[in-house]
Amino acid sequence: MNNLHVVSAKWLHENLHDPQVVIVDCRFSLMDIELGRKQYQENHIEGAYYLDLNFDLSSPVQKHGGRHPLPNAAQLAEKLSQIGITSGETMVVAYDDSRFAFASRLWWLLRYMGHEQVAVLDGGFAGWQAPNYSVSSEIPQQRVGKFIPQLQTNWAVDIETVKARKDLPEVVLIDSREGDRYRGEREPIDPIAGHIEGAVNYPWMEVTNEKGFVVSNQSDRWQEIKNVQEAIVYCGSGVTACVNLLSLKLAGIETGKLYAGSWSDWCSYLV
Repeated sequence: MNNLHVVSAKWLHENLHDPQVVIVDCRFSLMDIELGRKQYQENHIEGAYYLDLNFDLSSPVQKHGGRHPLPNAAQLAEKLSQIGITSGETMVVAYDDSRFAFASRLWWLLRYMGHEQVAVLDGGFAGWQAPNYSVSSEIPQQRVGKFIPQLQTNWAVDIETVKARKDLPEVVLIDSREGDRYRGEREPIDPIAGHIEGAVNYPWMEVTNEKGFVVSNQSDRWQEIKNVQEAIVYCGSGVTACVNLLSLKLAGIETGKLYAGSWSDWCSYLV
């Protein structure tokens, strides 16, 4: 199976019944945490399973570590096995309706856990529905897979690593939030506005157009940092930063790392 990172609705439609393909619905709303699951239960791509950002793709919130700490690898591996994913074999296609925001989190997590065969669905759920491809309300049966995590531990960094490395000349620190949050003009979620000193701003929503399709010039976006030895990427809580990590991968830049705690973790030491 090719190491694709973004697949079209047409590709997925043609491979929908391939037993080596598992589809995962990642729809979620930060403002209404039940909404994604409700939407999934109403209708979803045929055969898709649901993974929840809070319950499946994150671990419980602590005093520090941010609003979406990385999940327990063994627990997530068990869930992945139960939906038919076998390490190194199964092609996983993740989708959402939020311009890759949550699907990219799964894309990054699977690769962090050693599984390269994963892609996000270009255009998301709306892109699937536009050509009238079929949807279903039927919840698929559990399947048998064997997911054995092999963590790429150097792909994720903590606050101490960020502090130690962010000002080095060969390192760039990337803030993935919208420009007004980066500049501290607006902060809807965290207790403090602003950004980590020294960070540059590459808003995650620039990766796709308004309909959620990937913009073709991803390498153009990163021209200024393409030769850095390390790109540490963060957002509010380590979720939408994964969209920029996907963008870096599409641009052929292999140096991206996730500051999983992100601004919500950084803030927790300042209040």
